[in-house]
Amino acid sequence: MVPHNQRKRPKEARQGEFVAFAYDRSAVERFRQAFPRARWNDERKSWFVPGKTAARRIERWLAREAAHKDIYGDIKGRDAYDFEPIVSRYLEVGEDLRIRTPYAKSLIEMLREIPWAHWDEDLRVWRVPFRSYEELRRRWSMIEAAARRNEPEEKKRRRDAKMGSEVQRAANARSAERRRHRYPLLPDDPPPAGRPVATVQYGIVVFVEFSGEVAETAALAEHYPHAGGTVDHVWGRWRVPTLAELVATWPARREPGPEALSRGWWQPTLDELRIARRRARSMARRQRARKPAGADAHGTHVH
Repeated sequence: MVPHNQRKRPKEARQGEFVAFAYDRSAVERFRQAFPRARWNDERKSWFVPGKTAARRIERWLAREAAHKDIYGDIKGRDAYDFEPIVSRYLEVGEDLRIRTPYAKSLIEMLREIPWAHWDEDLRVWRVPFRSYEELRRRWSMIEAAARRNEPEEKKRRRDAKMGSEVQRAANARSAERRRHRYPLLPDDPPPAGRPVATVQYGIVVFVEFSGEVAETAALAEHYPHAGGTVDHVWGRWRVPTLAELVATWPARREPGPEALSRGWWQPTLDELRIARRRARSMARRQRARKPAGADAHGTHVH
């Protein structure tokens, strides 16, 4: 009988670590060179690397592979640009791709969808590595069109064209109503006070007061069609949530149903929270940029 301390341990009990990665012949060759004792586990569809330090060695190898892919992706993207370049006044080319456009929320949302794109606060440009060139080229027509729409001259032309029109009147009325910071609510089903909730018209807000004042039928018909019908609504007062409140808010598990939409408010979804958090962060950055140098936390200058 084989002594207990000399028995061969089952393969699953051996010290080591499993690792899986997308199949690539050259990557497999590099992996086998780095881990000659590694064995393929067909049941788990992954490689088993034996040894007490396997996890650390695998982590270092994966990091090197990621860097290798980034370099290869940048070379490939640079070749793609040389073969079929984007020629635009909004695009500058250097060690990476730099996009400089007029400010517009729609543009920011588009640029955030491009992998590895990031805002450079010092240069005031969006920087995109060449490895993302194909994705940028695929979206460029929409990005450029949005940039042109938001040029100051083009925005002024549209404003002049709308001046005095019904469209302008309706827009001014909506802006004036929003500045009142009021919202129609069912008196017997108000939202929780002090907590961010999503609304039909104003996105995510925080309700701070329920006055009991009955909402006028004319205002509901013009600005809040979801609150129409024979049931009376009362005004609730709201404010914009802080970034801290948005980060602390737990998202709903599912999209709002017809009942919540008819009621006019619901627990925000993860997508709604992401958009609101991005806007809150952008607002905080703009406020910091406008703050005078040397001002303390109360906005007074330090002498």
